[in-house]
Amino acid sequence: MIQQDARALLRRMFDAAIAAAQPALTLARHLPAPPTSPRGRTIVIGAGKASAAMAQALEAAWPGPLTGLVVTRYGYAVPCQRIEIVEAAHPVPDAAGLDAARRMLELVSGLTADDLVICLISGGGSALLPLPLAGLTLADKQAINRALLDSGASITEMNCVRRHLSAIKGGRLALACHPARVHNLLLSDVPGDDPIDIASGPTVPDPTTCADALDIVRRYGIAVPDHVMAVLATDAAETVKPGDSRLPRIDTTLIATPRMALDAAAEVARAAGFATYVLGDALEGEARDVGKVFGAIARHAAQTGQPFAPPCVLLSGGETTVTVRGNGRGGRNVEYLLALALKLRGTPGVFALAGDTDGVDGREEIAGAFVTPDTLERAWQQGLRAQDALANNDGHSFFGALGDAVVTGPTLTNVNDFRAILIAP
Repeated sequence: MIQQDARALLRRMFDAAIAAAQPALTLARHLPAPPTSPRGRTIVIGAGKASAAMAQALEAAWPGPLTGLVVTRYGYAVPCQRIEIVEAAHPVPDAAGLDAARRMLELVSGLTADDLVICLISGGGSALLPLPLAGLTLADKQAINRALLDSGASITEMNCVRRHLSAIKGGRLALACHPARVHNLLLSDVPGDDPIDIASGPTVPDPTTCADALDIVRRYGIAVPDHVMAVLATDAAETVKPGDSRLPRIDTTLIATPRMALDAAAEVARAAGFATYVLGDALEGEARDVGKVFGAIARHAAQTGQPFAPPCVLLSGGETTVTVRGNGRGGRNVEYLLALALKLRGTPGVFALAGDTDGVDGREEIAGAFVTPDTLERAWQQGLRAQDALANNDGHSFFGALGDAVVTGPTLTNVNDFRAILIAP
């Protein structure tokens, strides 16, 4: 199989994964019943990289009046007629997100039991709703978010800390909606699809505690100022727990998941004549460690036909982590690919693509990259060493120099990382 054909097939698979998670395709069939009382209002709130596209799909399908406010990442807005779309910063929050969070709480205040709140939540919502607890500032939230991103903590652990420092997450936004009915429509970007981890769960109760958050901060040695630690140790930082009598009526539906995206990619591979194996949609761990393991599996399969006989495609998803030790541009998908390439050592016939389905790997406007059998050789000819790039957490510079970056622009969805390894005959 020539390199051009392999790249084209991998990209078609990635594009199919993204397309399968578009709110325009998935949202309408999960709508709740409108309010039955003539006095009942429908209020739409939401946050995340896909929230504007979700709002647009909701407007197109909703049978009655509605109003609302959602916040999405800069560049991810789409036109809506009745729902206001606000843009803010991600992954490090800014004042626009802070203002949107305050306005959202105001919008749902004073509702009645006749009213319906539809909450549109997708990945990225944690940074886009950065309303701090009393005693904390936006600058505190920004610093903590940077430290969490560089710590190597899992997304579940990061969100636990975020919830307990927030005035809107961890069920607090749901509490503000009482006594209205709340219907959550969620687009999952987290391993395991737990609603509490999608945007740090603003409209679902939280079983974790302040003690859990403090343990995570200490375990990873995350630099947190003393006054922030003091807030974490107070009752005010505790989130809303399951069974809380103050919570409104809440229904939660997942409209798209990582597994749905991987299944769509698998159909493309099978149509091209490749046996396809989905090795998991919730894989976690250090990106470089996952890359080493998958590189060893692919190399062995290519050389021996075991445990997967070529031609085949190995698919996986989830959210790996990067512990930043260098001063490079980061990105968990390109870090995974660097380790994969080093483990493959140019094994003939093995190609790979890894990218984030939201189009943003780490803090870069780049989804991911390709690996080919000649990646290391082409890099060597340019004076680049993959092991140096890995040590410096600088995969984006490495693959960019080779012309192997994958750039999608805003995808308007987010179902976590996509990884595909193609093993040709």
